[in-house]
Amino acid sequence: MNGARSLVETLRACGVDTCFANPGTSEMHFVAALDQASGMHCVLGLQENVVTGMADGYWRIAGRPACTLLHCGPGLANGLGNLHNARRARSGIVNIVGDQATWHRPFDPPLAADTEALARSVSAWVRTCTSAADVGRDAAAAVQAARTVPGQVATLVLPSDASWDEGGRVAAPLAVPPPPAVDGLAVENAARVLRSGRKVLLLLAGAAVLDEGQALAWRIARRTGAALMADYVIGRVARGRGRLPLERVPYNVDLALKALAGYEDIVLVNAKTPVNFFGYPGKPSVQHAPDARLHVLSRPEHDAVAALRALAEALAAPAVEIPDPGPRPDRASGAPAPEKLAQTIAALMPEHAIVSDESISYGRGLYRLTHAAAPHDWLHLAGGAIGDGMPVATGAAIAAGGQRRVLNLQADGSAMYSLQSLWTQARENAPVTTLLLSNRKYAILLNEYGAVGATPGPQAMRMLDLGNPDLRWTDLARGMGVEAAQATTMEQCADLMAASFGREAPFLIELIV
Repeated sequence: MNGARSLVETLRACGVDTCFANPGTSEMHFVAALDQASGMHCVLGLQENVVTGMADGYWRIAGRPACTLLHCGPGLANGLGNLHNARRARSGIVNIVGDQATWHRPFDPPLAADTEALARSVSAWVRTCTSAADVGRDAAAAVQAARTVPGQVATLVLPSDASWDEGGRVAAPLAVPPPPAVDGLAVENAARVLRSGRKVLLLLAGAAVLDEGQALAWRIARRTGAALMADYVIGRVARGRGRLPLERVPYNVDLALKALAGYEDIVLVNAKTPVNFFGYPGKPSVQHAPDARLHVLSRPEHDAVAALRALAEALAAPAVEIPDPGPRPDRASGAPAPEKLAQTIAALMPEHAIVSDESISYGRGLYRLTHAAAPHDWLHLAGGAIGDGMPVATGAAIAAGGQRRVLNLQADGSAMYSLQSLWTQARENAPVTTLLLSNRKYAILLNEYGAVGATPGPQAMRMLDLGNPDLRWTDLARGMGVEAAQATTMEQCADLMAASFGREAPFLIELIV
């Protein structure tokens, strides 16, 4: 057995059954081994940032890692943007990165790179395997690292001779270390703060914003009068009927400062201290009030549900029902607007849908009007590196086995970073509805331009405008094998959305906004 075969067999033994790939010459023995093995679903992406983004979306829904197959250091470099997002979303991914044969590297061939240095910028675990006999062992360690709570990016660099040499051995799965125990003193302190009568906010992230975590947080809030809010930087949140009408900390610095200004104490549940995405002249970096006291109940590596359960028990908080959000709204009509889009989504969203949200500036107010939608999962751009909406939607659809409709709320500028995702959706017959918000500009950058006190002139506008020529999204989608149509009114948009939700194939709607 060669090293490549031992790699595939070890990955399968460790529960990895999906490989998102964009292979090159140095990975051909791994590709050949995939032909010889069974049980591995191989998904081709036409650009590495699509590959890594699909693996991110897969973890967020499946809760287990897929592997990626990337071609040498430059291939990994192409995928770094969405690996950055995956790291911030705390997604578990096993990257397999091909490399030059060990004896060929000293000749400095054109594709040689410091692959480990690139990998360390986004990975919690990095290793280069140099012997076929060690490939299985290292692959098992990579899966263990990826599955370590709350989820990590693990990167295994695989020289080609370690793949083709004989002597490979299949390794058994390694036990995943349990999360650190919840700190009893942290629970006692949080309970004391919540009993104090001061204005307290529980800031939730990680598993705290999924079903069980929300139910426990609501028990605590009802018992103590504390407010609940979700961190802005979250990869996945359970939303819709039967879930809490949670709002996130706003992206905009002024709105965030206003939202958090009244809280004297903030209890962090798997969340970090809320900070701005960027520094702005004359404005603070942190978003809470200067005299607010922060208390850590649990860190990202802890079990948020266990921490909330311990806190609820310390407060003797009884079980309570999640509040009813009221009736689902009717679909909207007239000219497109963010509020009308939210209303229409809430009216039409199918049960247990998945939303991959890269609507950027247009979609910042969608939460408020979608609390009454059918139960669904909402996936966010956690790291801020644009280009994840389409591939995350694709990976999520594959993780759900085609059984859940995915709605990709997608800004047009960021869509151009990874539009090749549409081709993979067509090939995999993935049930994804892409709602392409076509404003033909980088609207978020126009907002940021104003936030630093500047007004864009003609030269600046040339770098922020996506017109001249316009991006013809229906043509682009059809060229990738995905049916598409354009909408200029909410009535047209609603009809197309409703029709697409009944399909078993991908569909793109270009909404002119």
